Amino acid sequence: MMNVFCKTLLASALTAATLASAQAAEPLTVYGKVNVTAQSNDDGVESETTVQSNASRLGVKGDFELSSSLEAFYTVEYEVDTGNDAKDNFLARNQFVGLKGAFGAVSLGRNDTMMKNSQGNVDLFNDLSGDLKHLFKGDNRVEQTVTYMTPAMNNFRLGVTYAAEAAKTQGGEDGFSLAAMYGDKDLKNTPVYAALAYDSEVAGYDILRATVQAKLADFTLGGMYQQQEKSVGGTSTDGFLLSAAYHINAVVLKAQYQDMEDKGDSWSIGADYKLGKPTKLLAFYTTRDMDASTESEDYIGVGIEHKF
Repeated sequence: MMNVFCKTLLASALTAATLASAQAAEPLTVYGKVNVTAQSNDDGVESETTVQSNASRLGVKGDFELSSSLEAFYTVEYEVDTGNDAKDNFLARNQFVGLKGAFGAVSLGRNDTMMKNSQGNVDLFNDLSGDLKHLFKGDNRVEQTVTYMTPAMNNFRLGVTYAAEAAKTQGGEDGFSLAAMYGDKDLKNTPVYAALAYDSEVAGYDILRATVQAKLADFTLGGMYQQQEKSVGGTSTDGFLLSAAYHINAVVLKAQYQDMEDKGDSWSIGADYKLGKPTKLLAFYTTRDMDASTESEDYIGVGIEHKF
């Protein structure tokens, strides 16, 4: 019942906000994407075919000029799972409000940590079966956060996320996520993106992560090193990720390898074909070997993504 109410409320809010934006000075953007794949999934125990959603989402965002030196901004976003029962397919994603100016930007609410933000686009199979989160900790979205980002200084930015102890994700402990970033993660304004991030007691883990990605002619190459351990009584383990993409007109060929000590490793290969600026076809294959299992996990899928 509550899920139905939430969906009705969001639909009403989107309609009202769109009408309001035509009459007021406040900019508002309705955005989202639908990514659906037909897959064969073998998790090492059983195999099944699915037609599944991969972090499809719907949201509104905007900002409003409060004065010549201060703006308010906001994002309210939900995940829509097209492959699930209607009563369960509406999940909260980033939802925050903030202020920005010459001092930088401060936001409060449900948000990705700086650790998660710092990865840029090095994970070429993000949201798919080869997503780095299957082997690496640190991809956290915490429901009670305060985040501060500095202004850009010669392509450098610093950021910190405070995760409140009252957040269920935190298990009664305060947490901090910090990152130093250089360049443009889309590699449009700079040929290199690099970041160094650290989590202290975020979702029960302490993590150090270094990320780099560079564009060289038609190639995009990326790498990540991660060291992680449980905040209490944990043993430190190391892992790394390497990714490469090759652009041929409308086609992007992709490959990625990931390994985490004492957990497992993963290979992914794939290809995207751009039909237009917002729409692409995709295909991928991922195989993962977990140290705790003698059976490999294999995932193969084809699908379509449309952004709006």
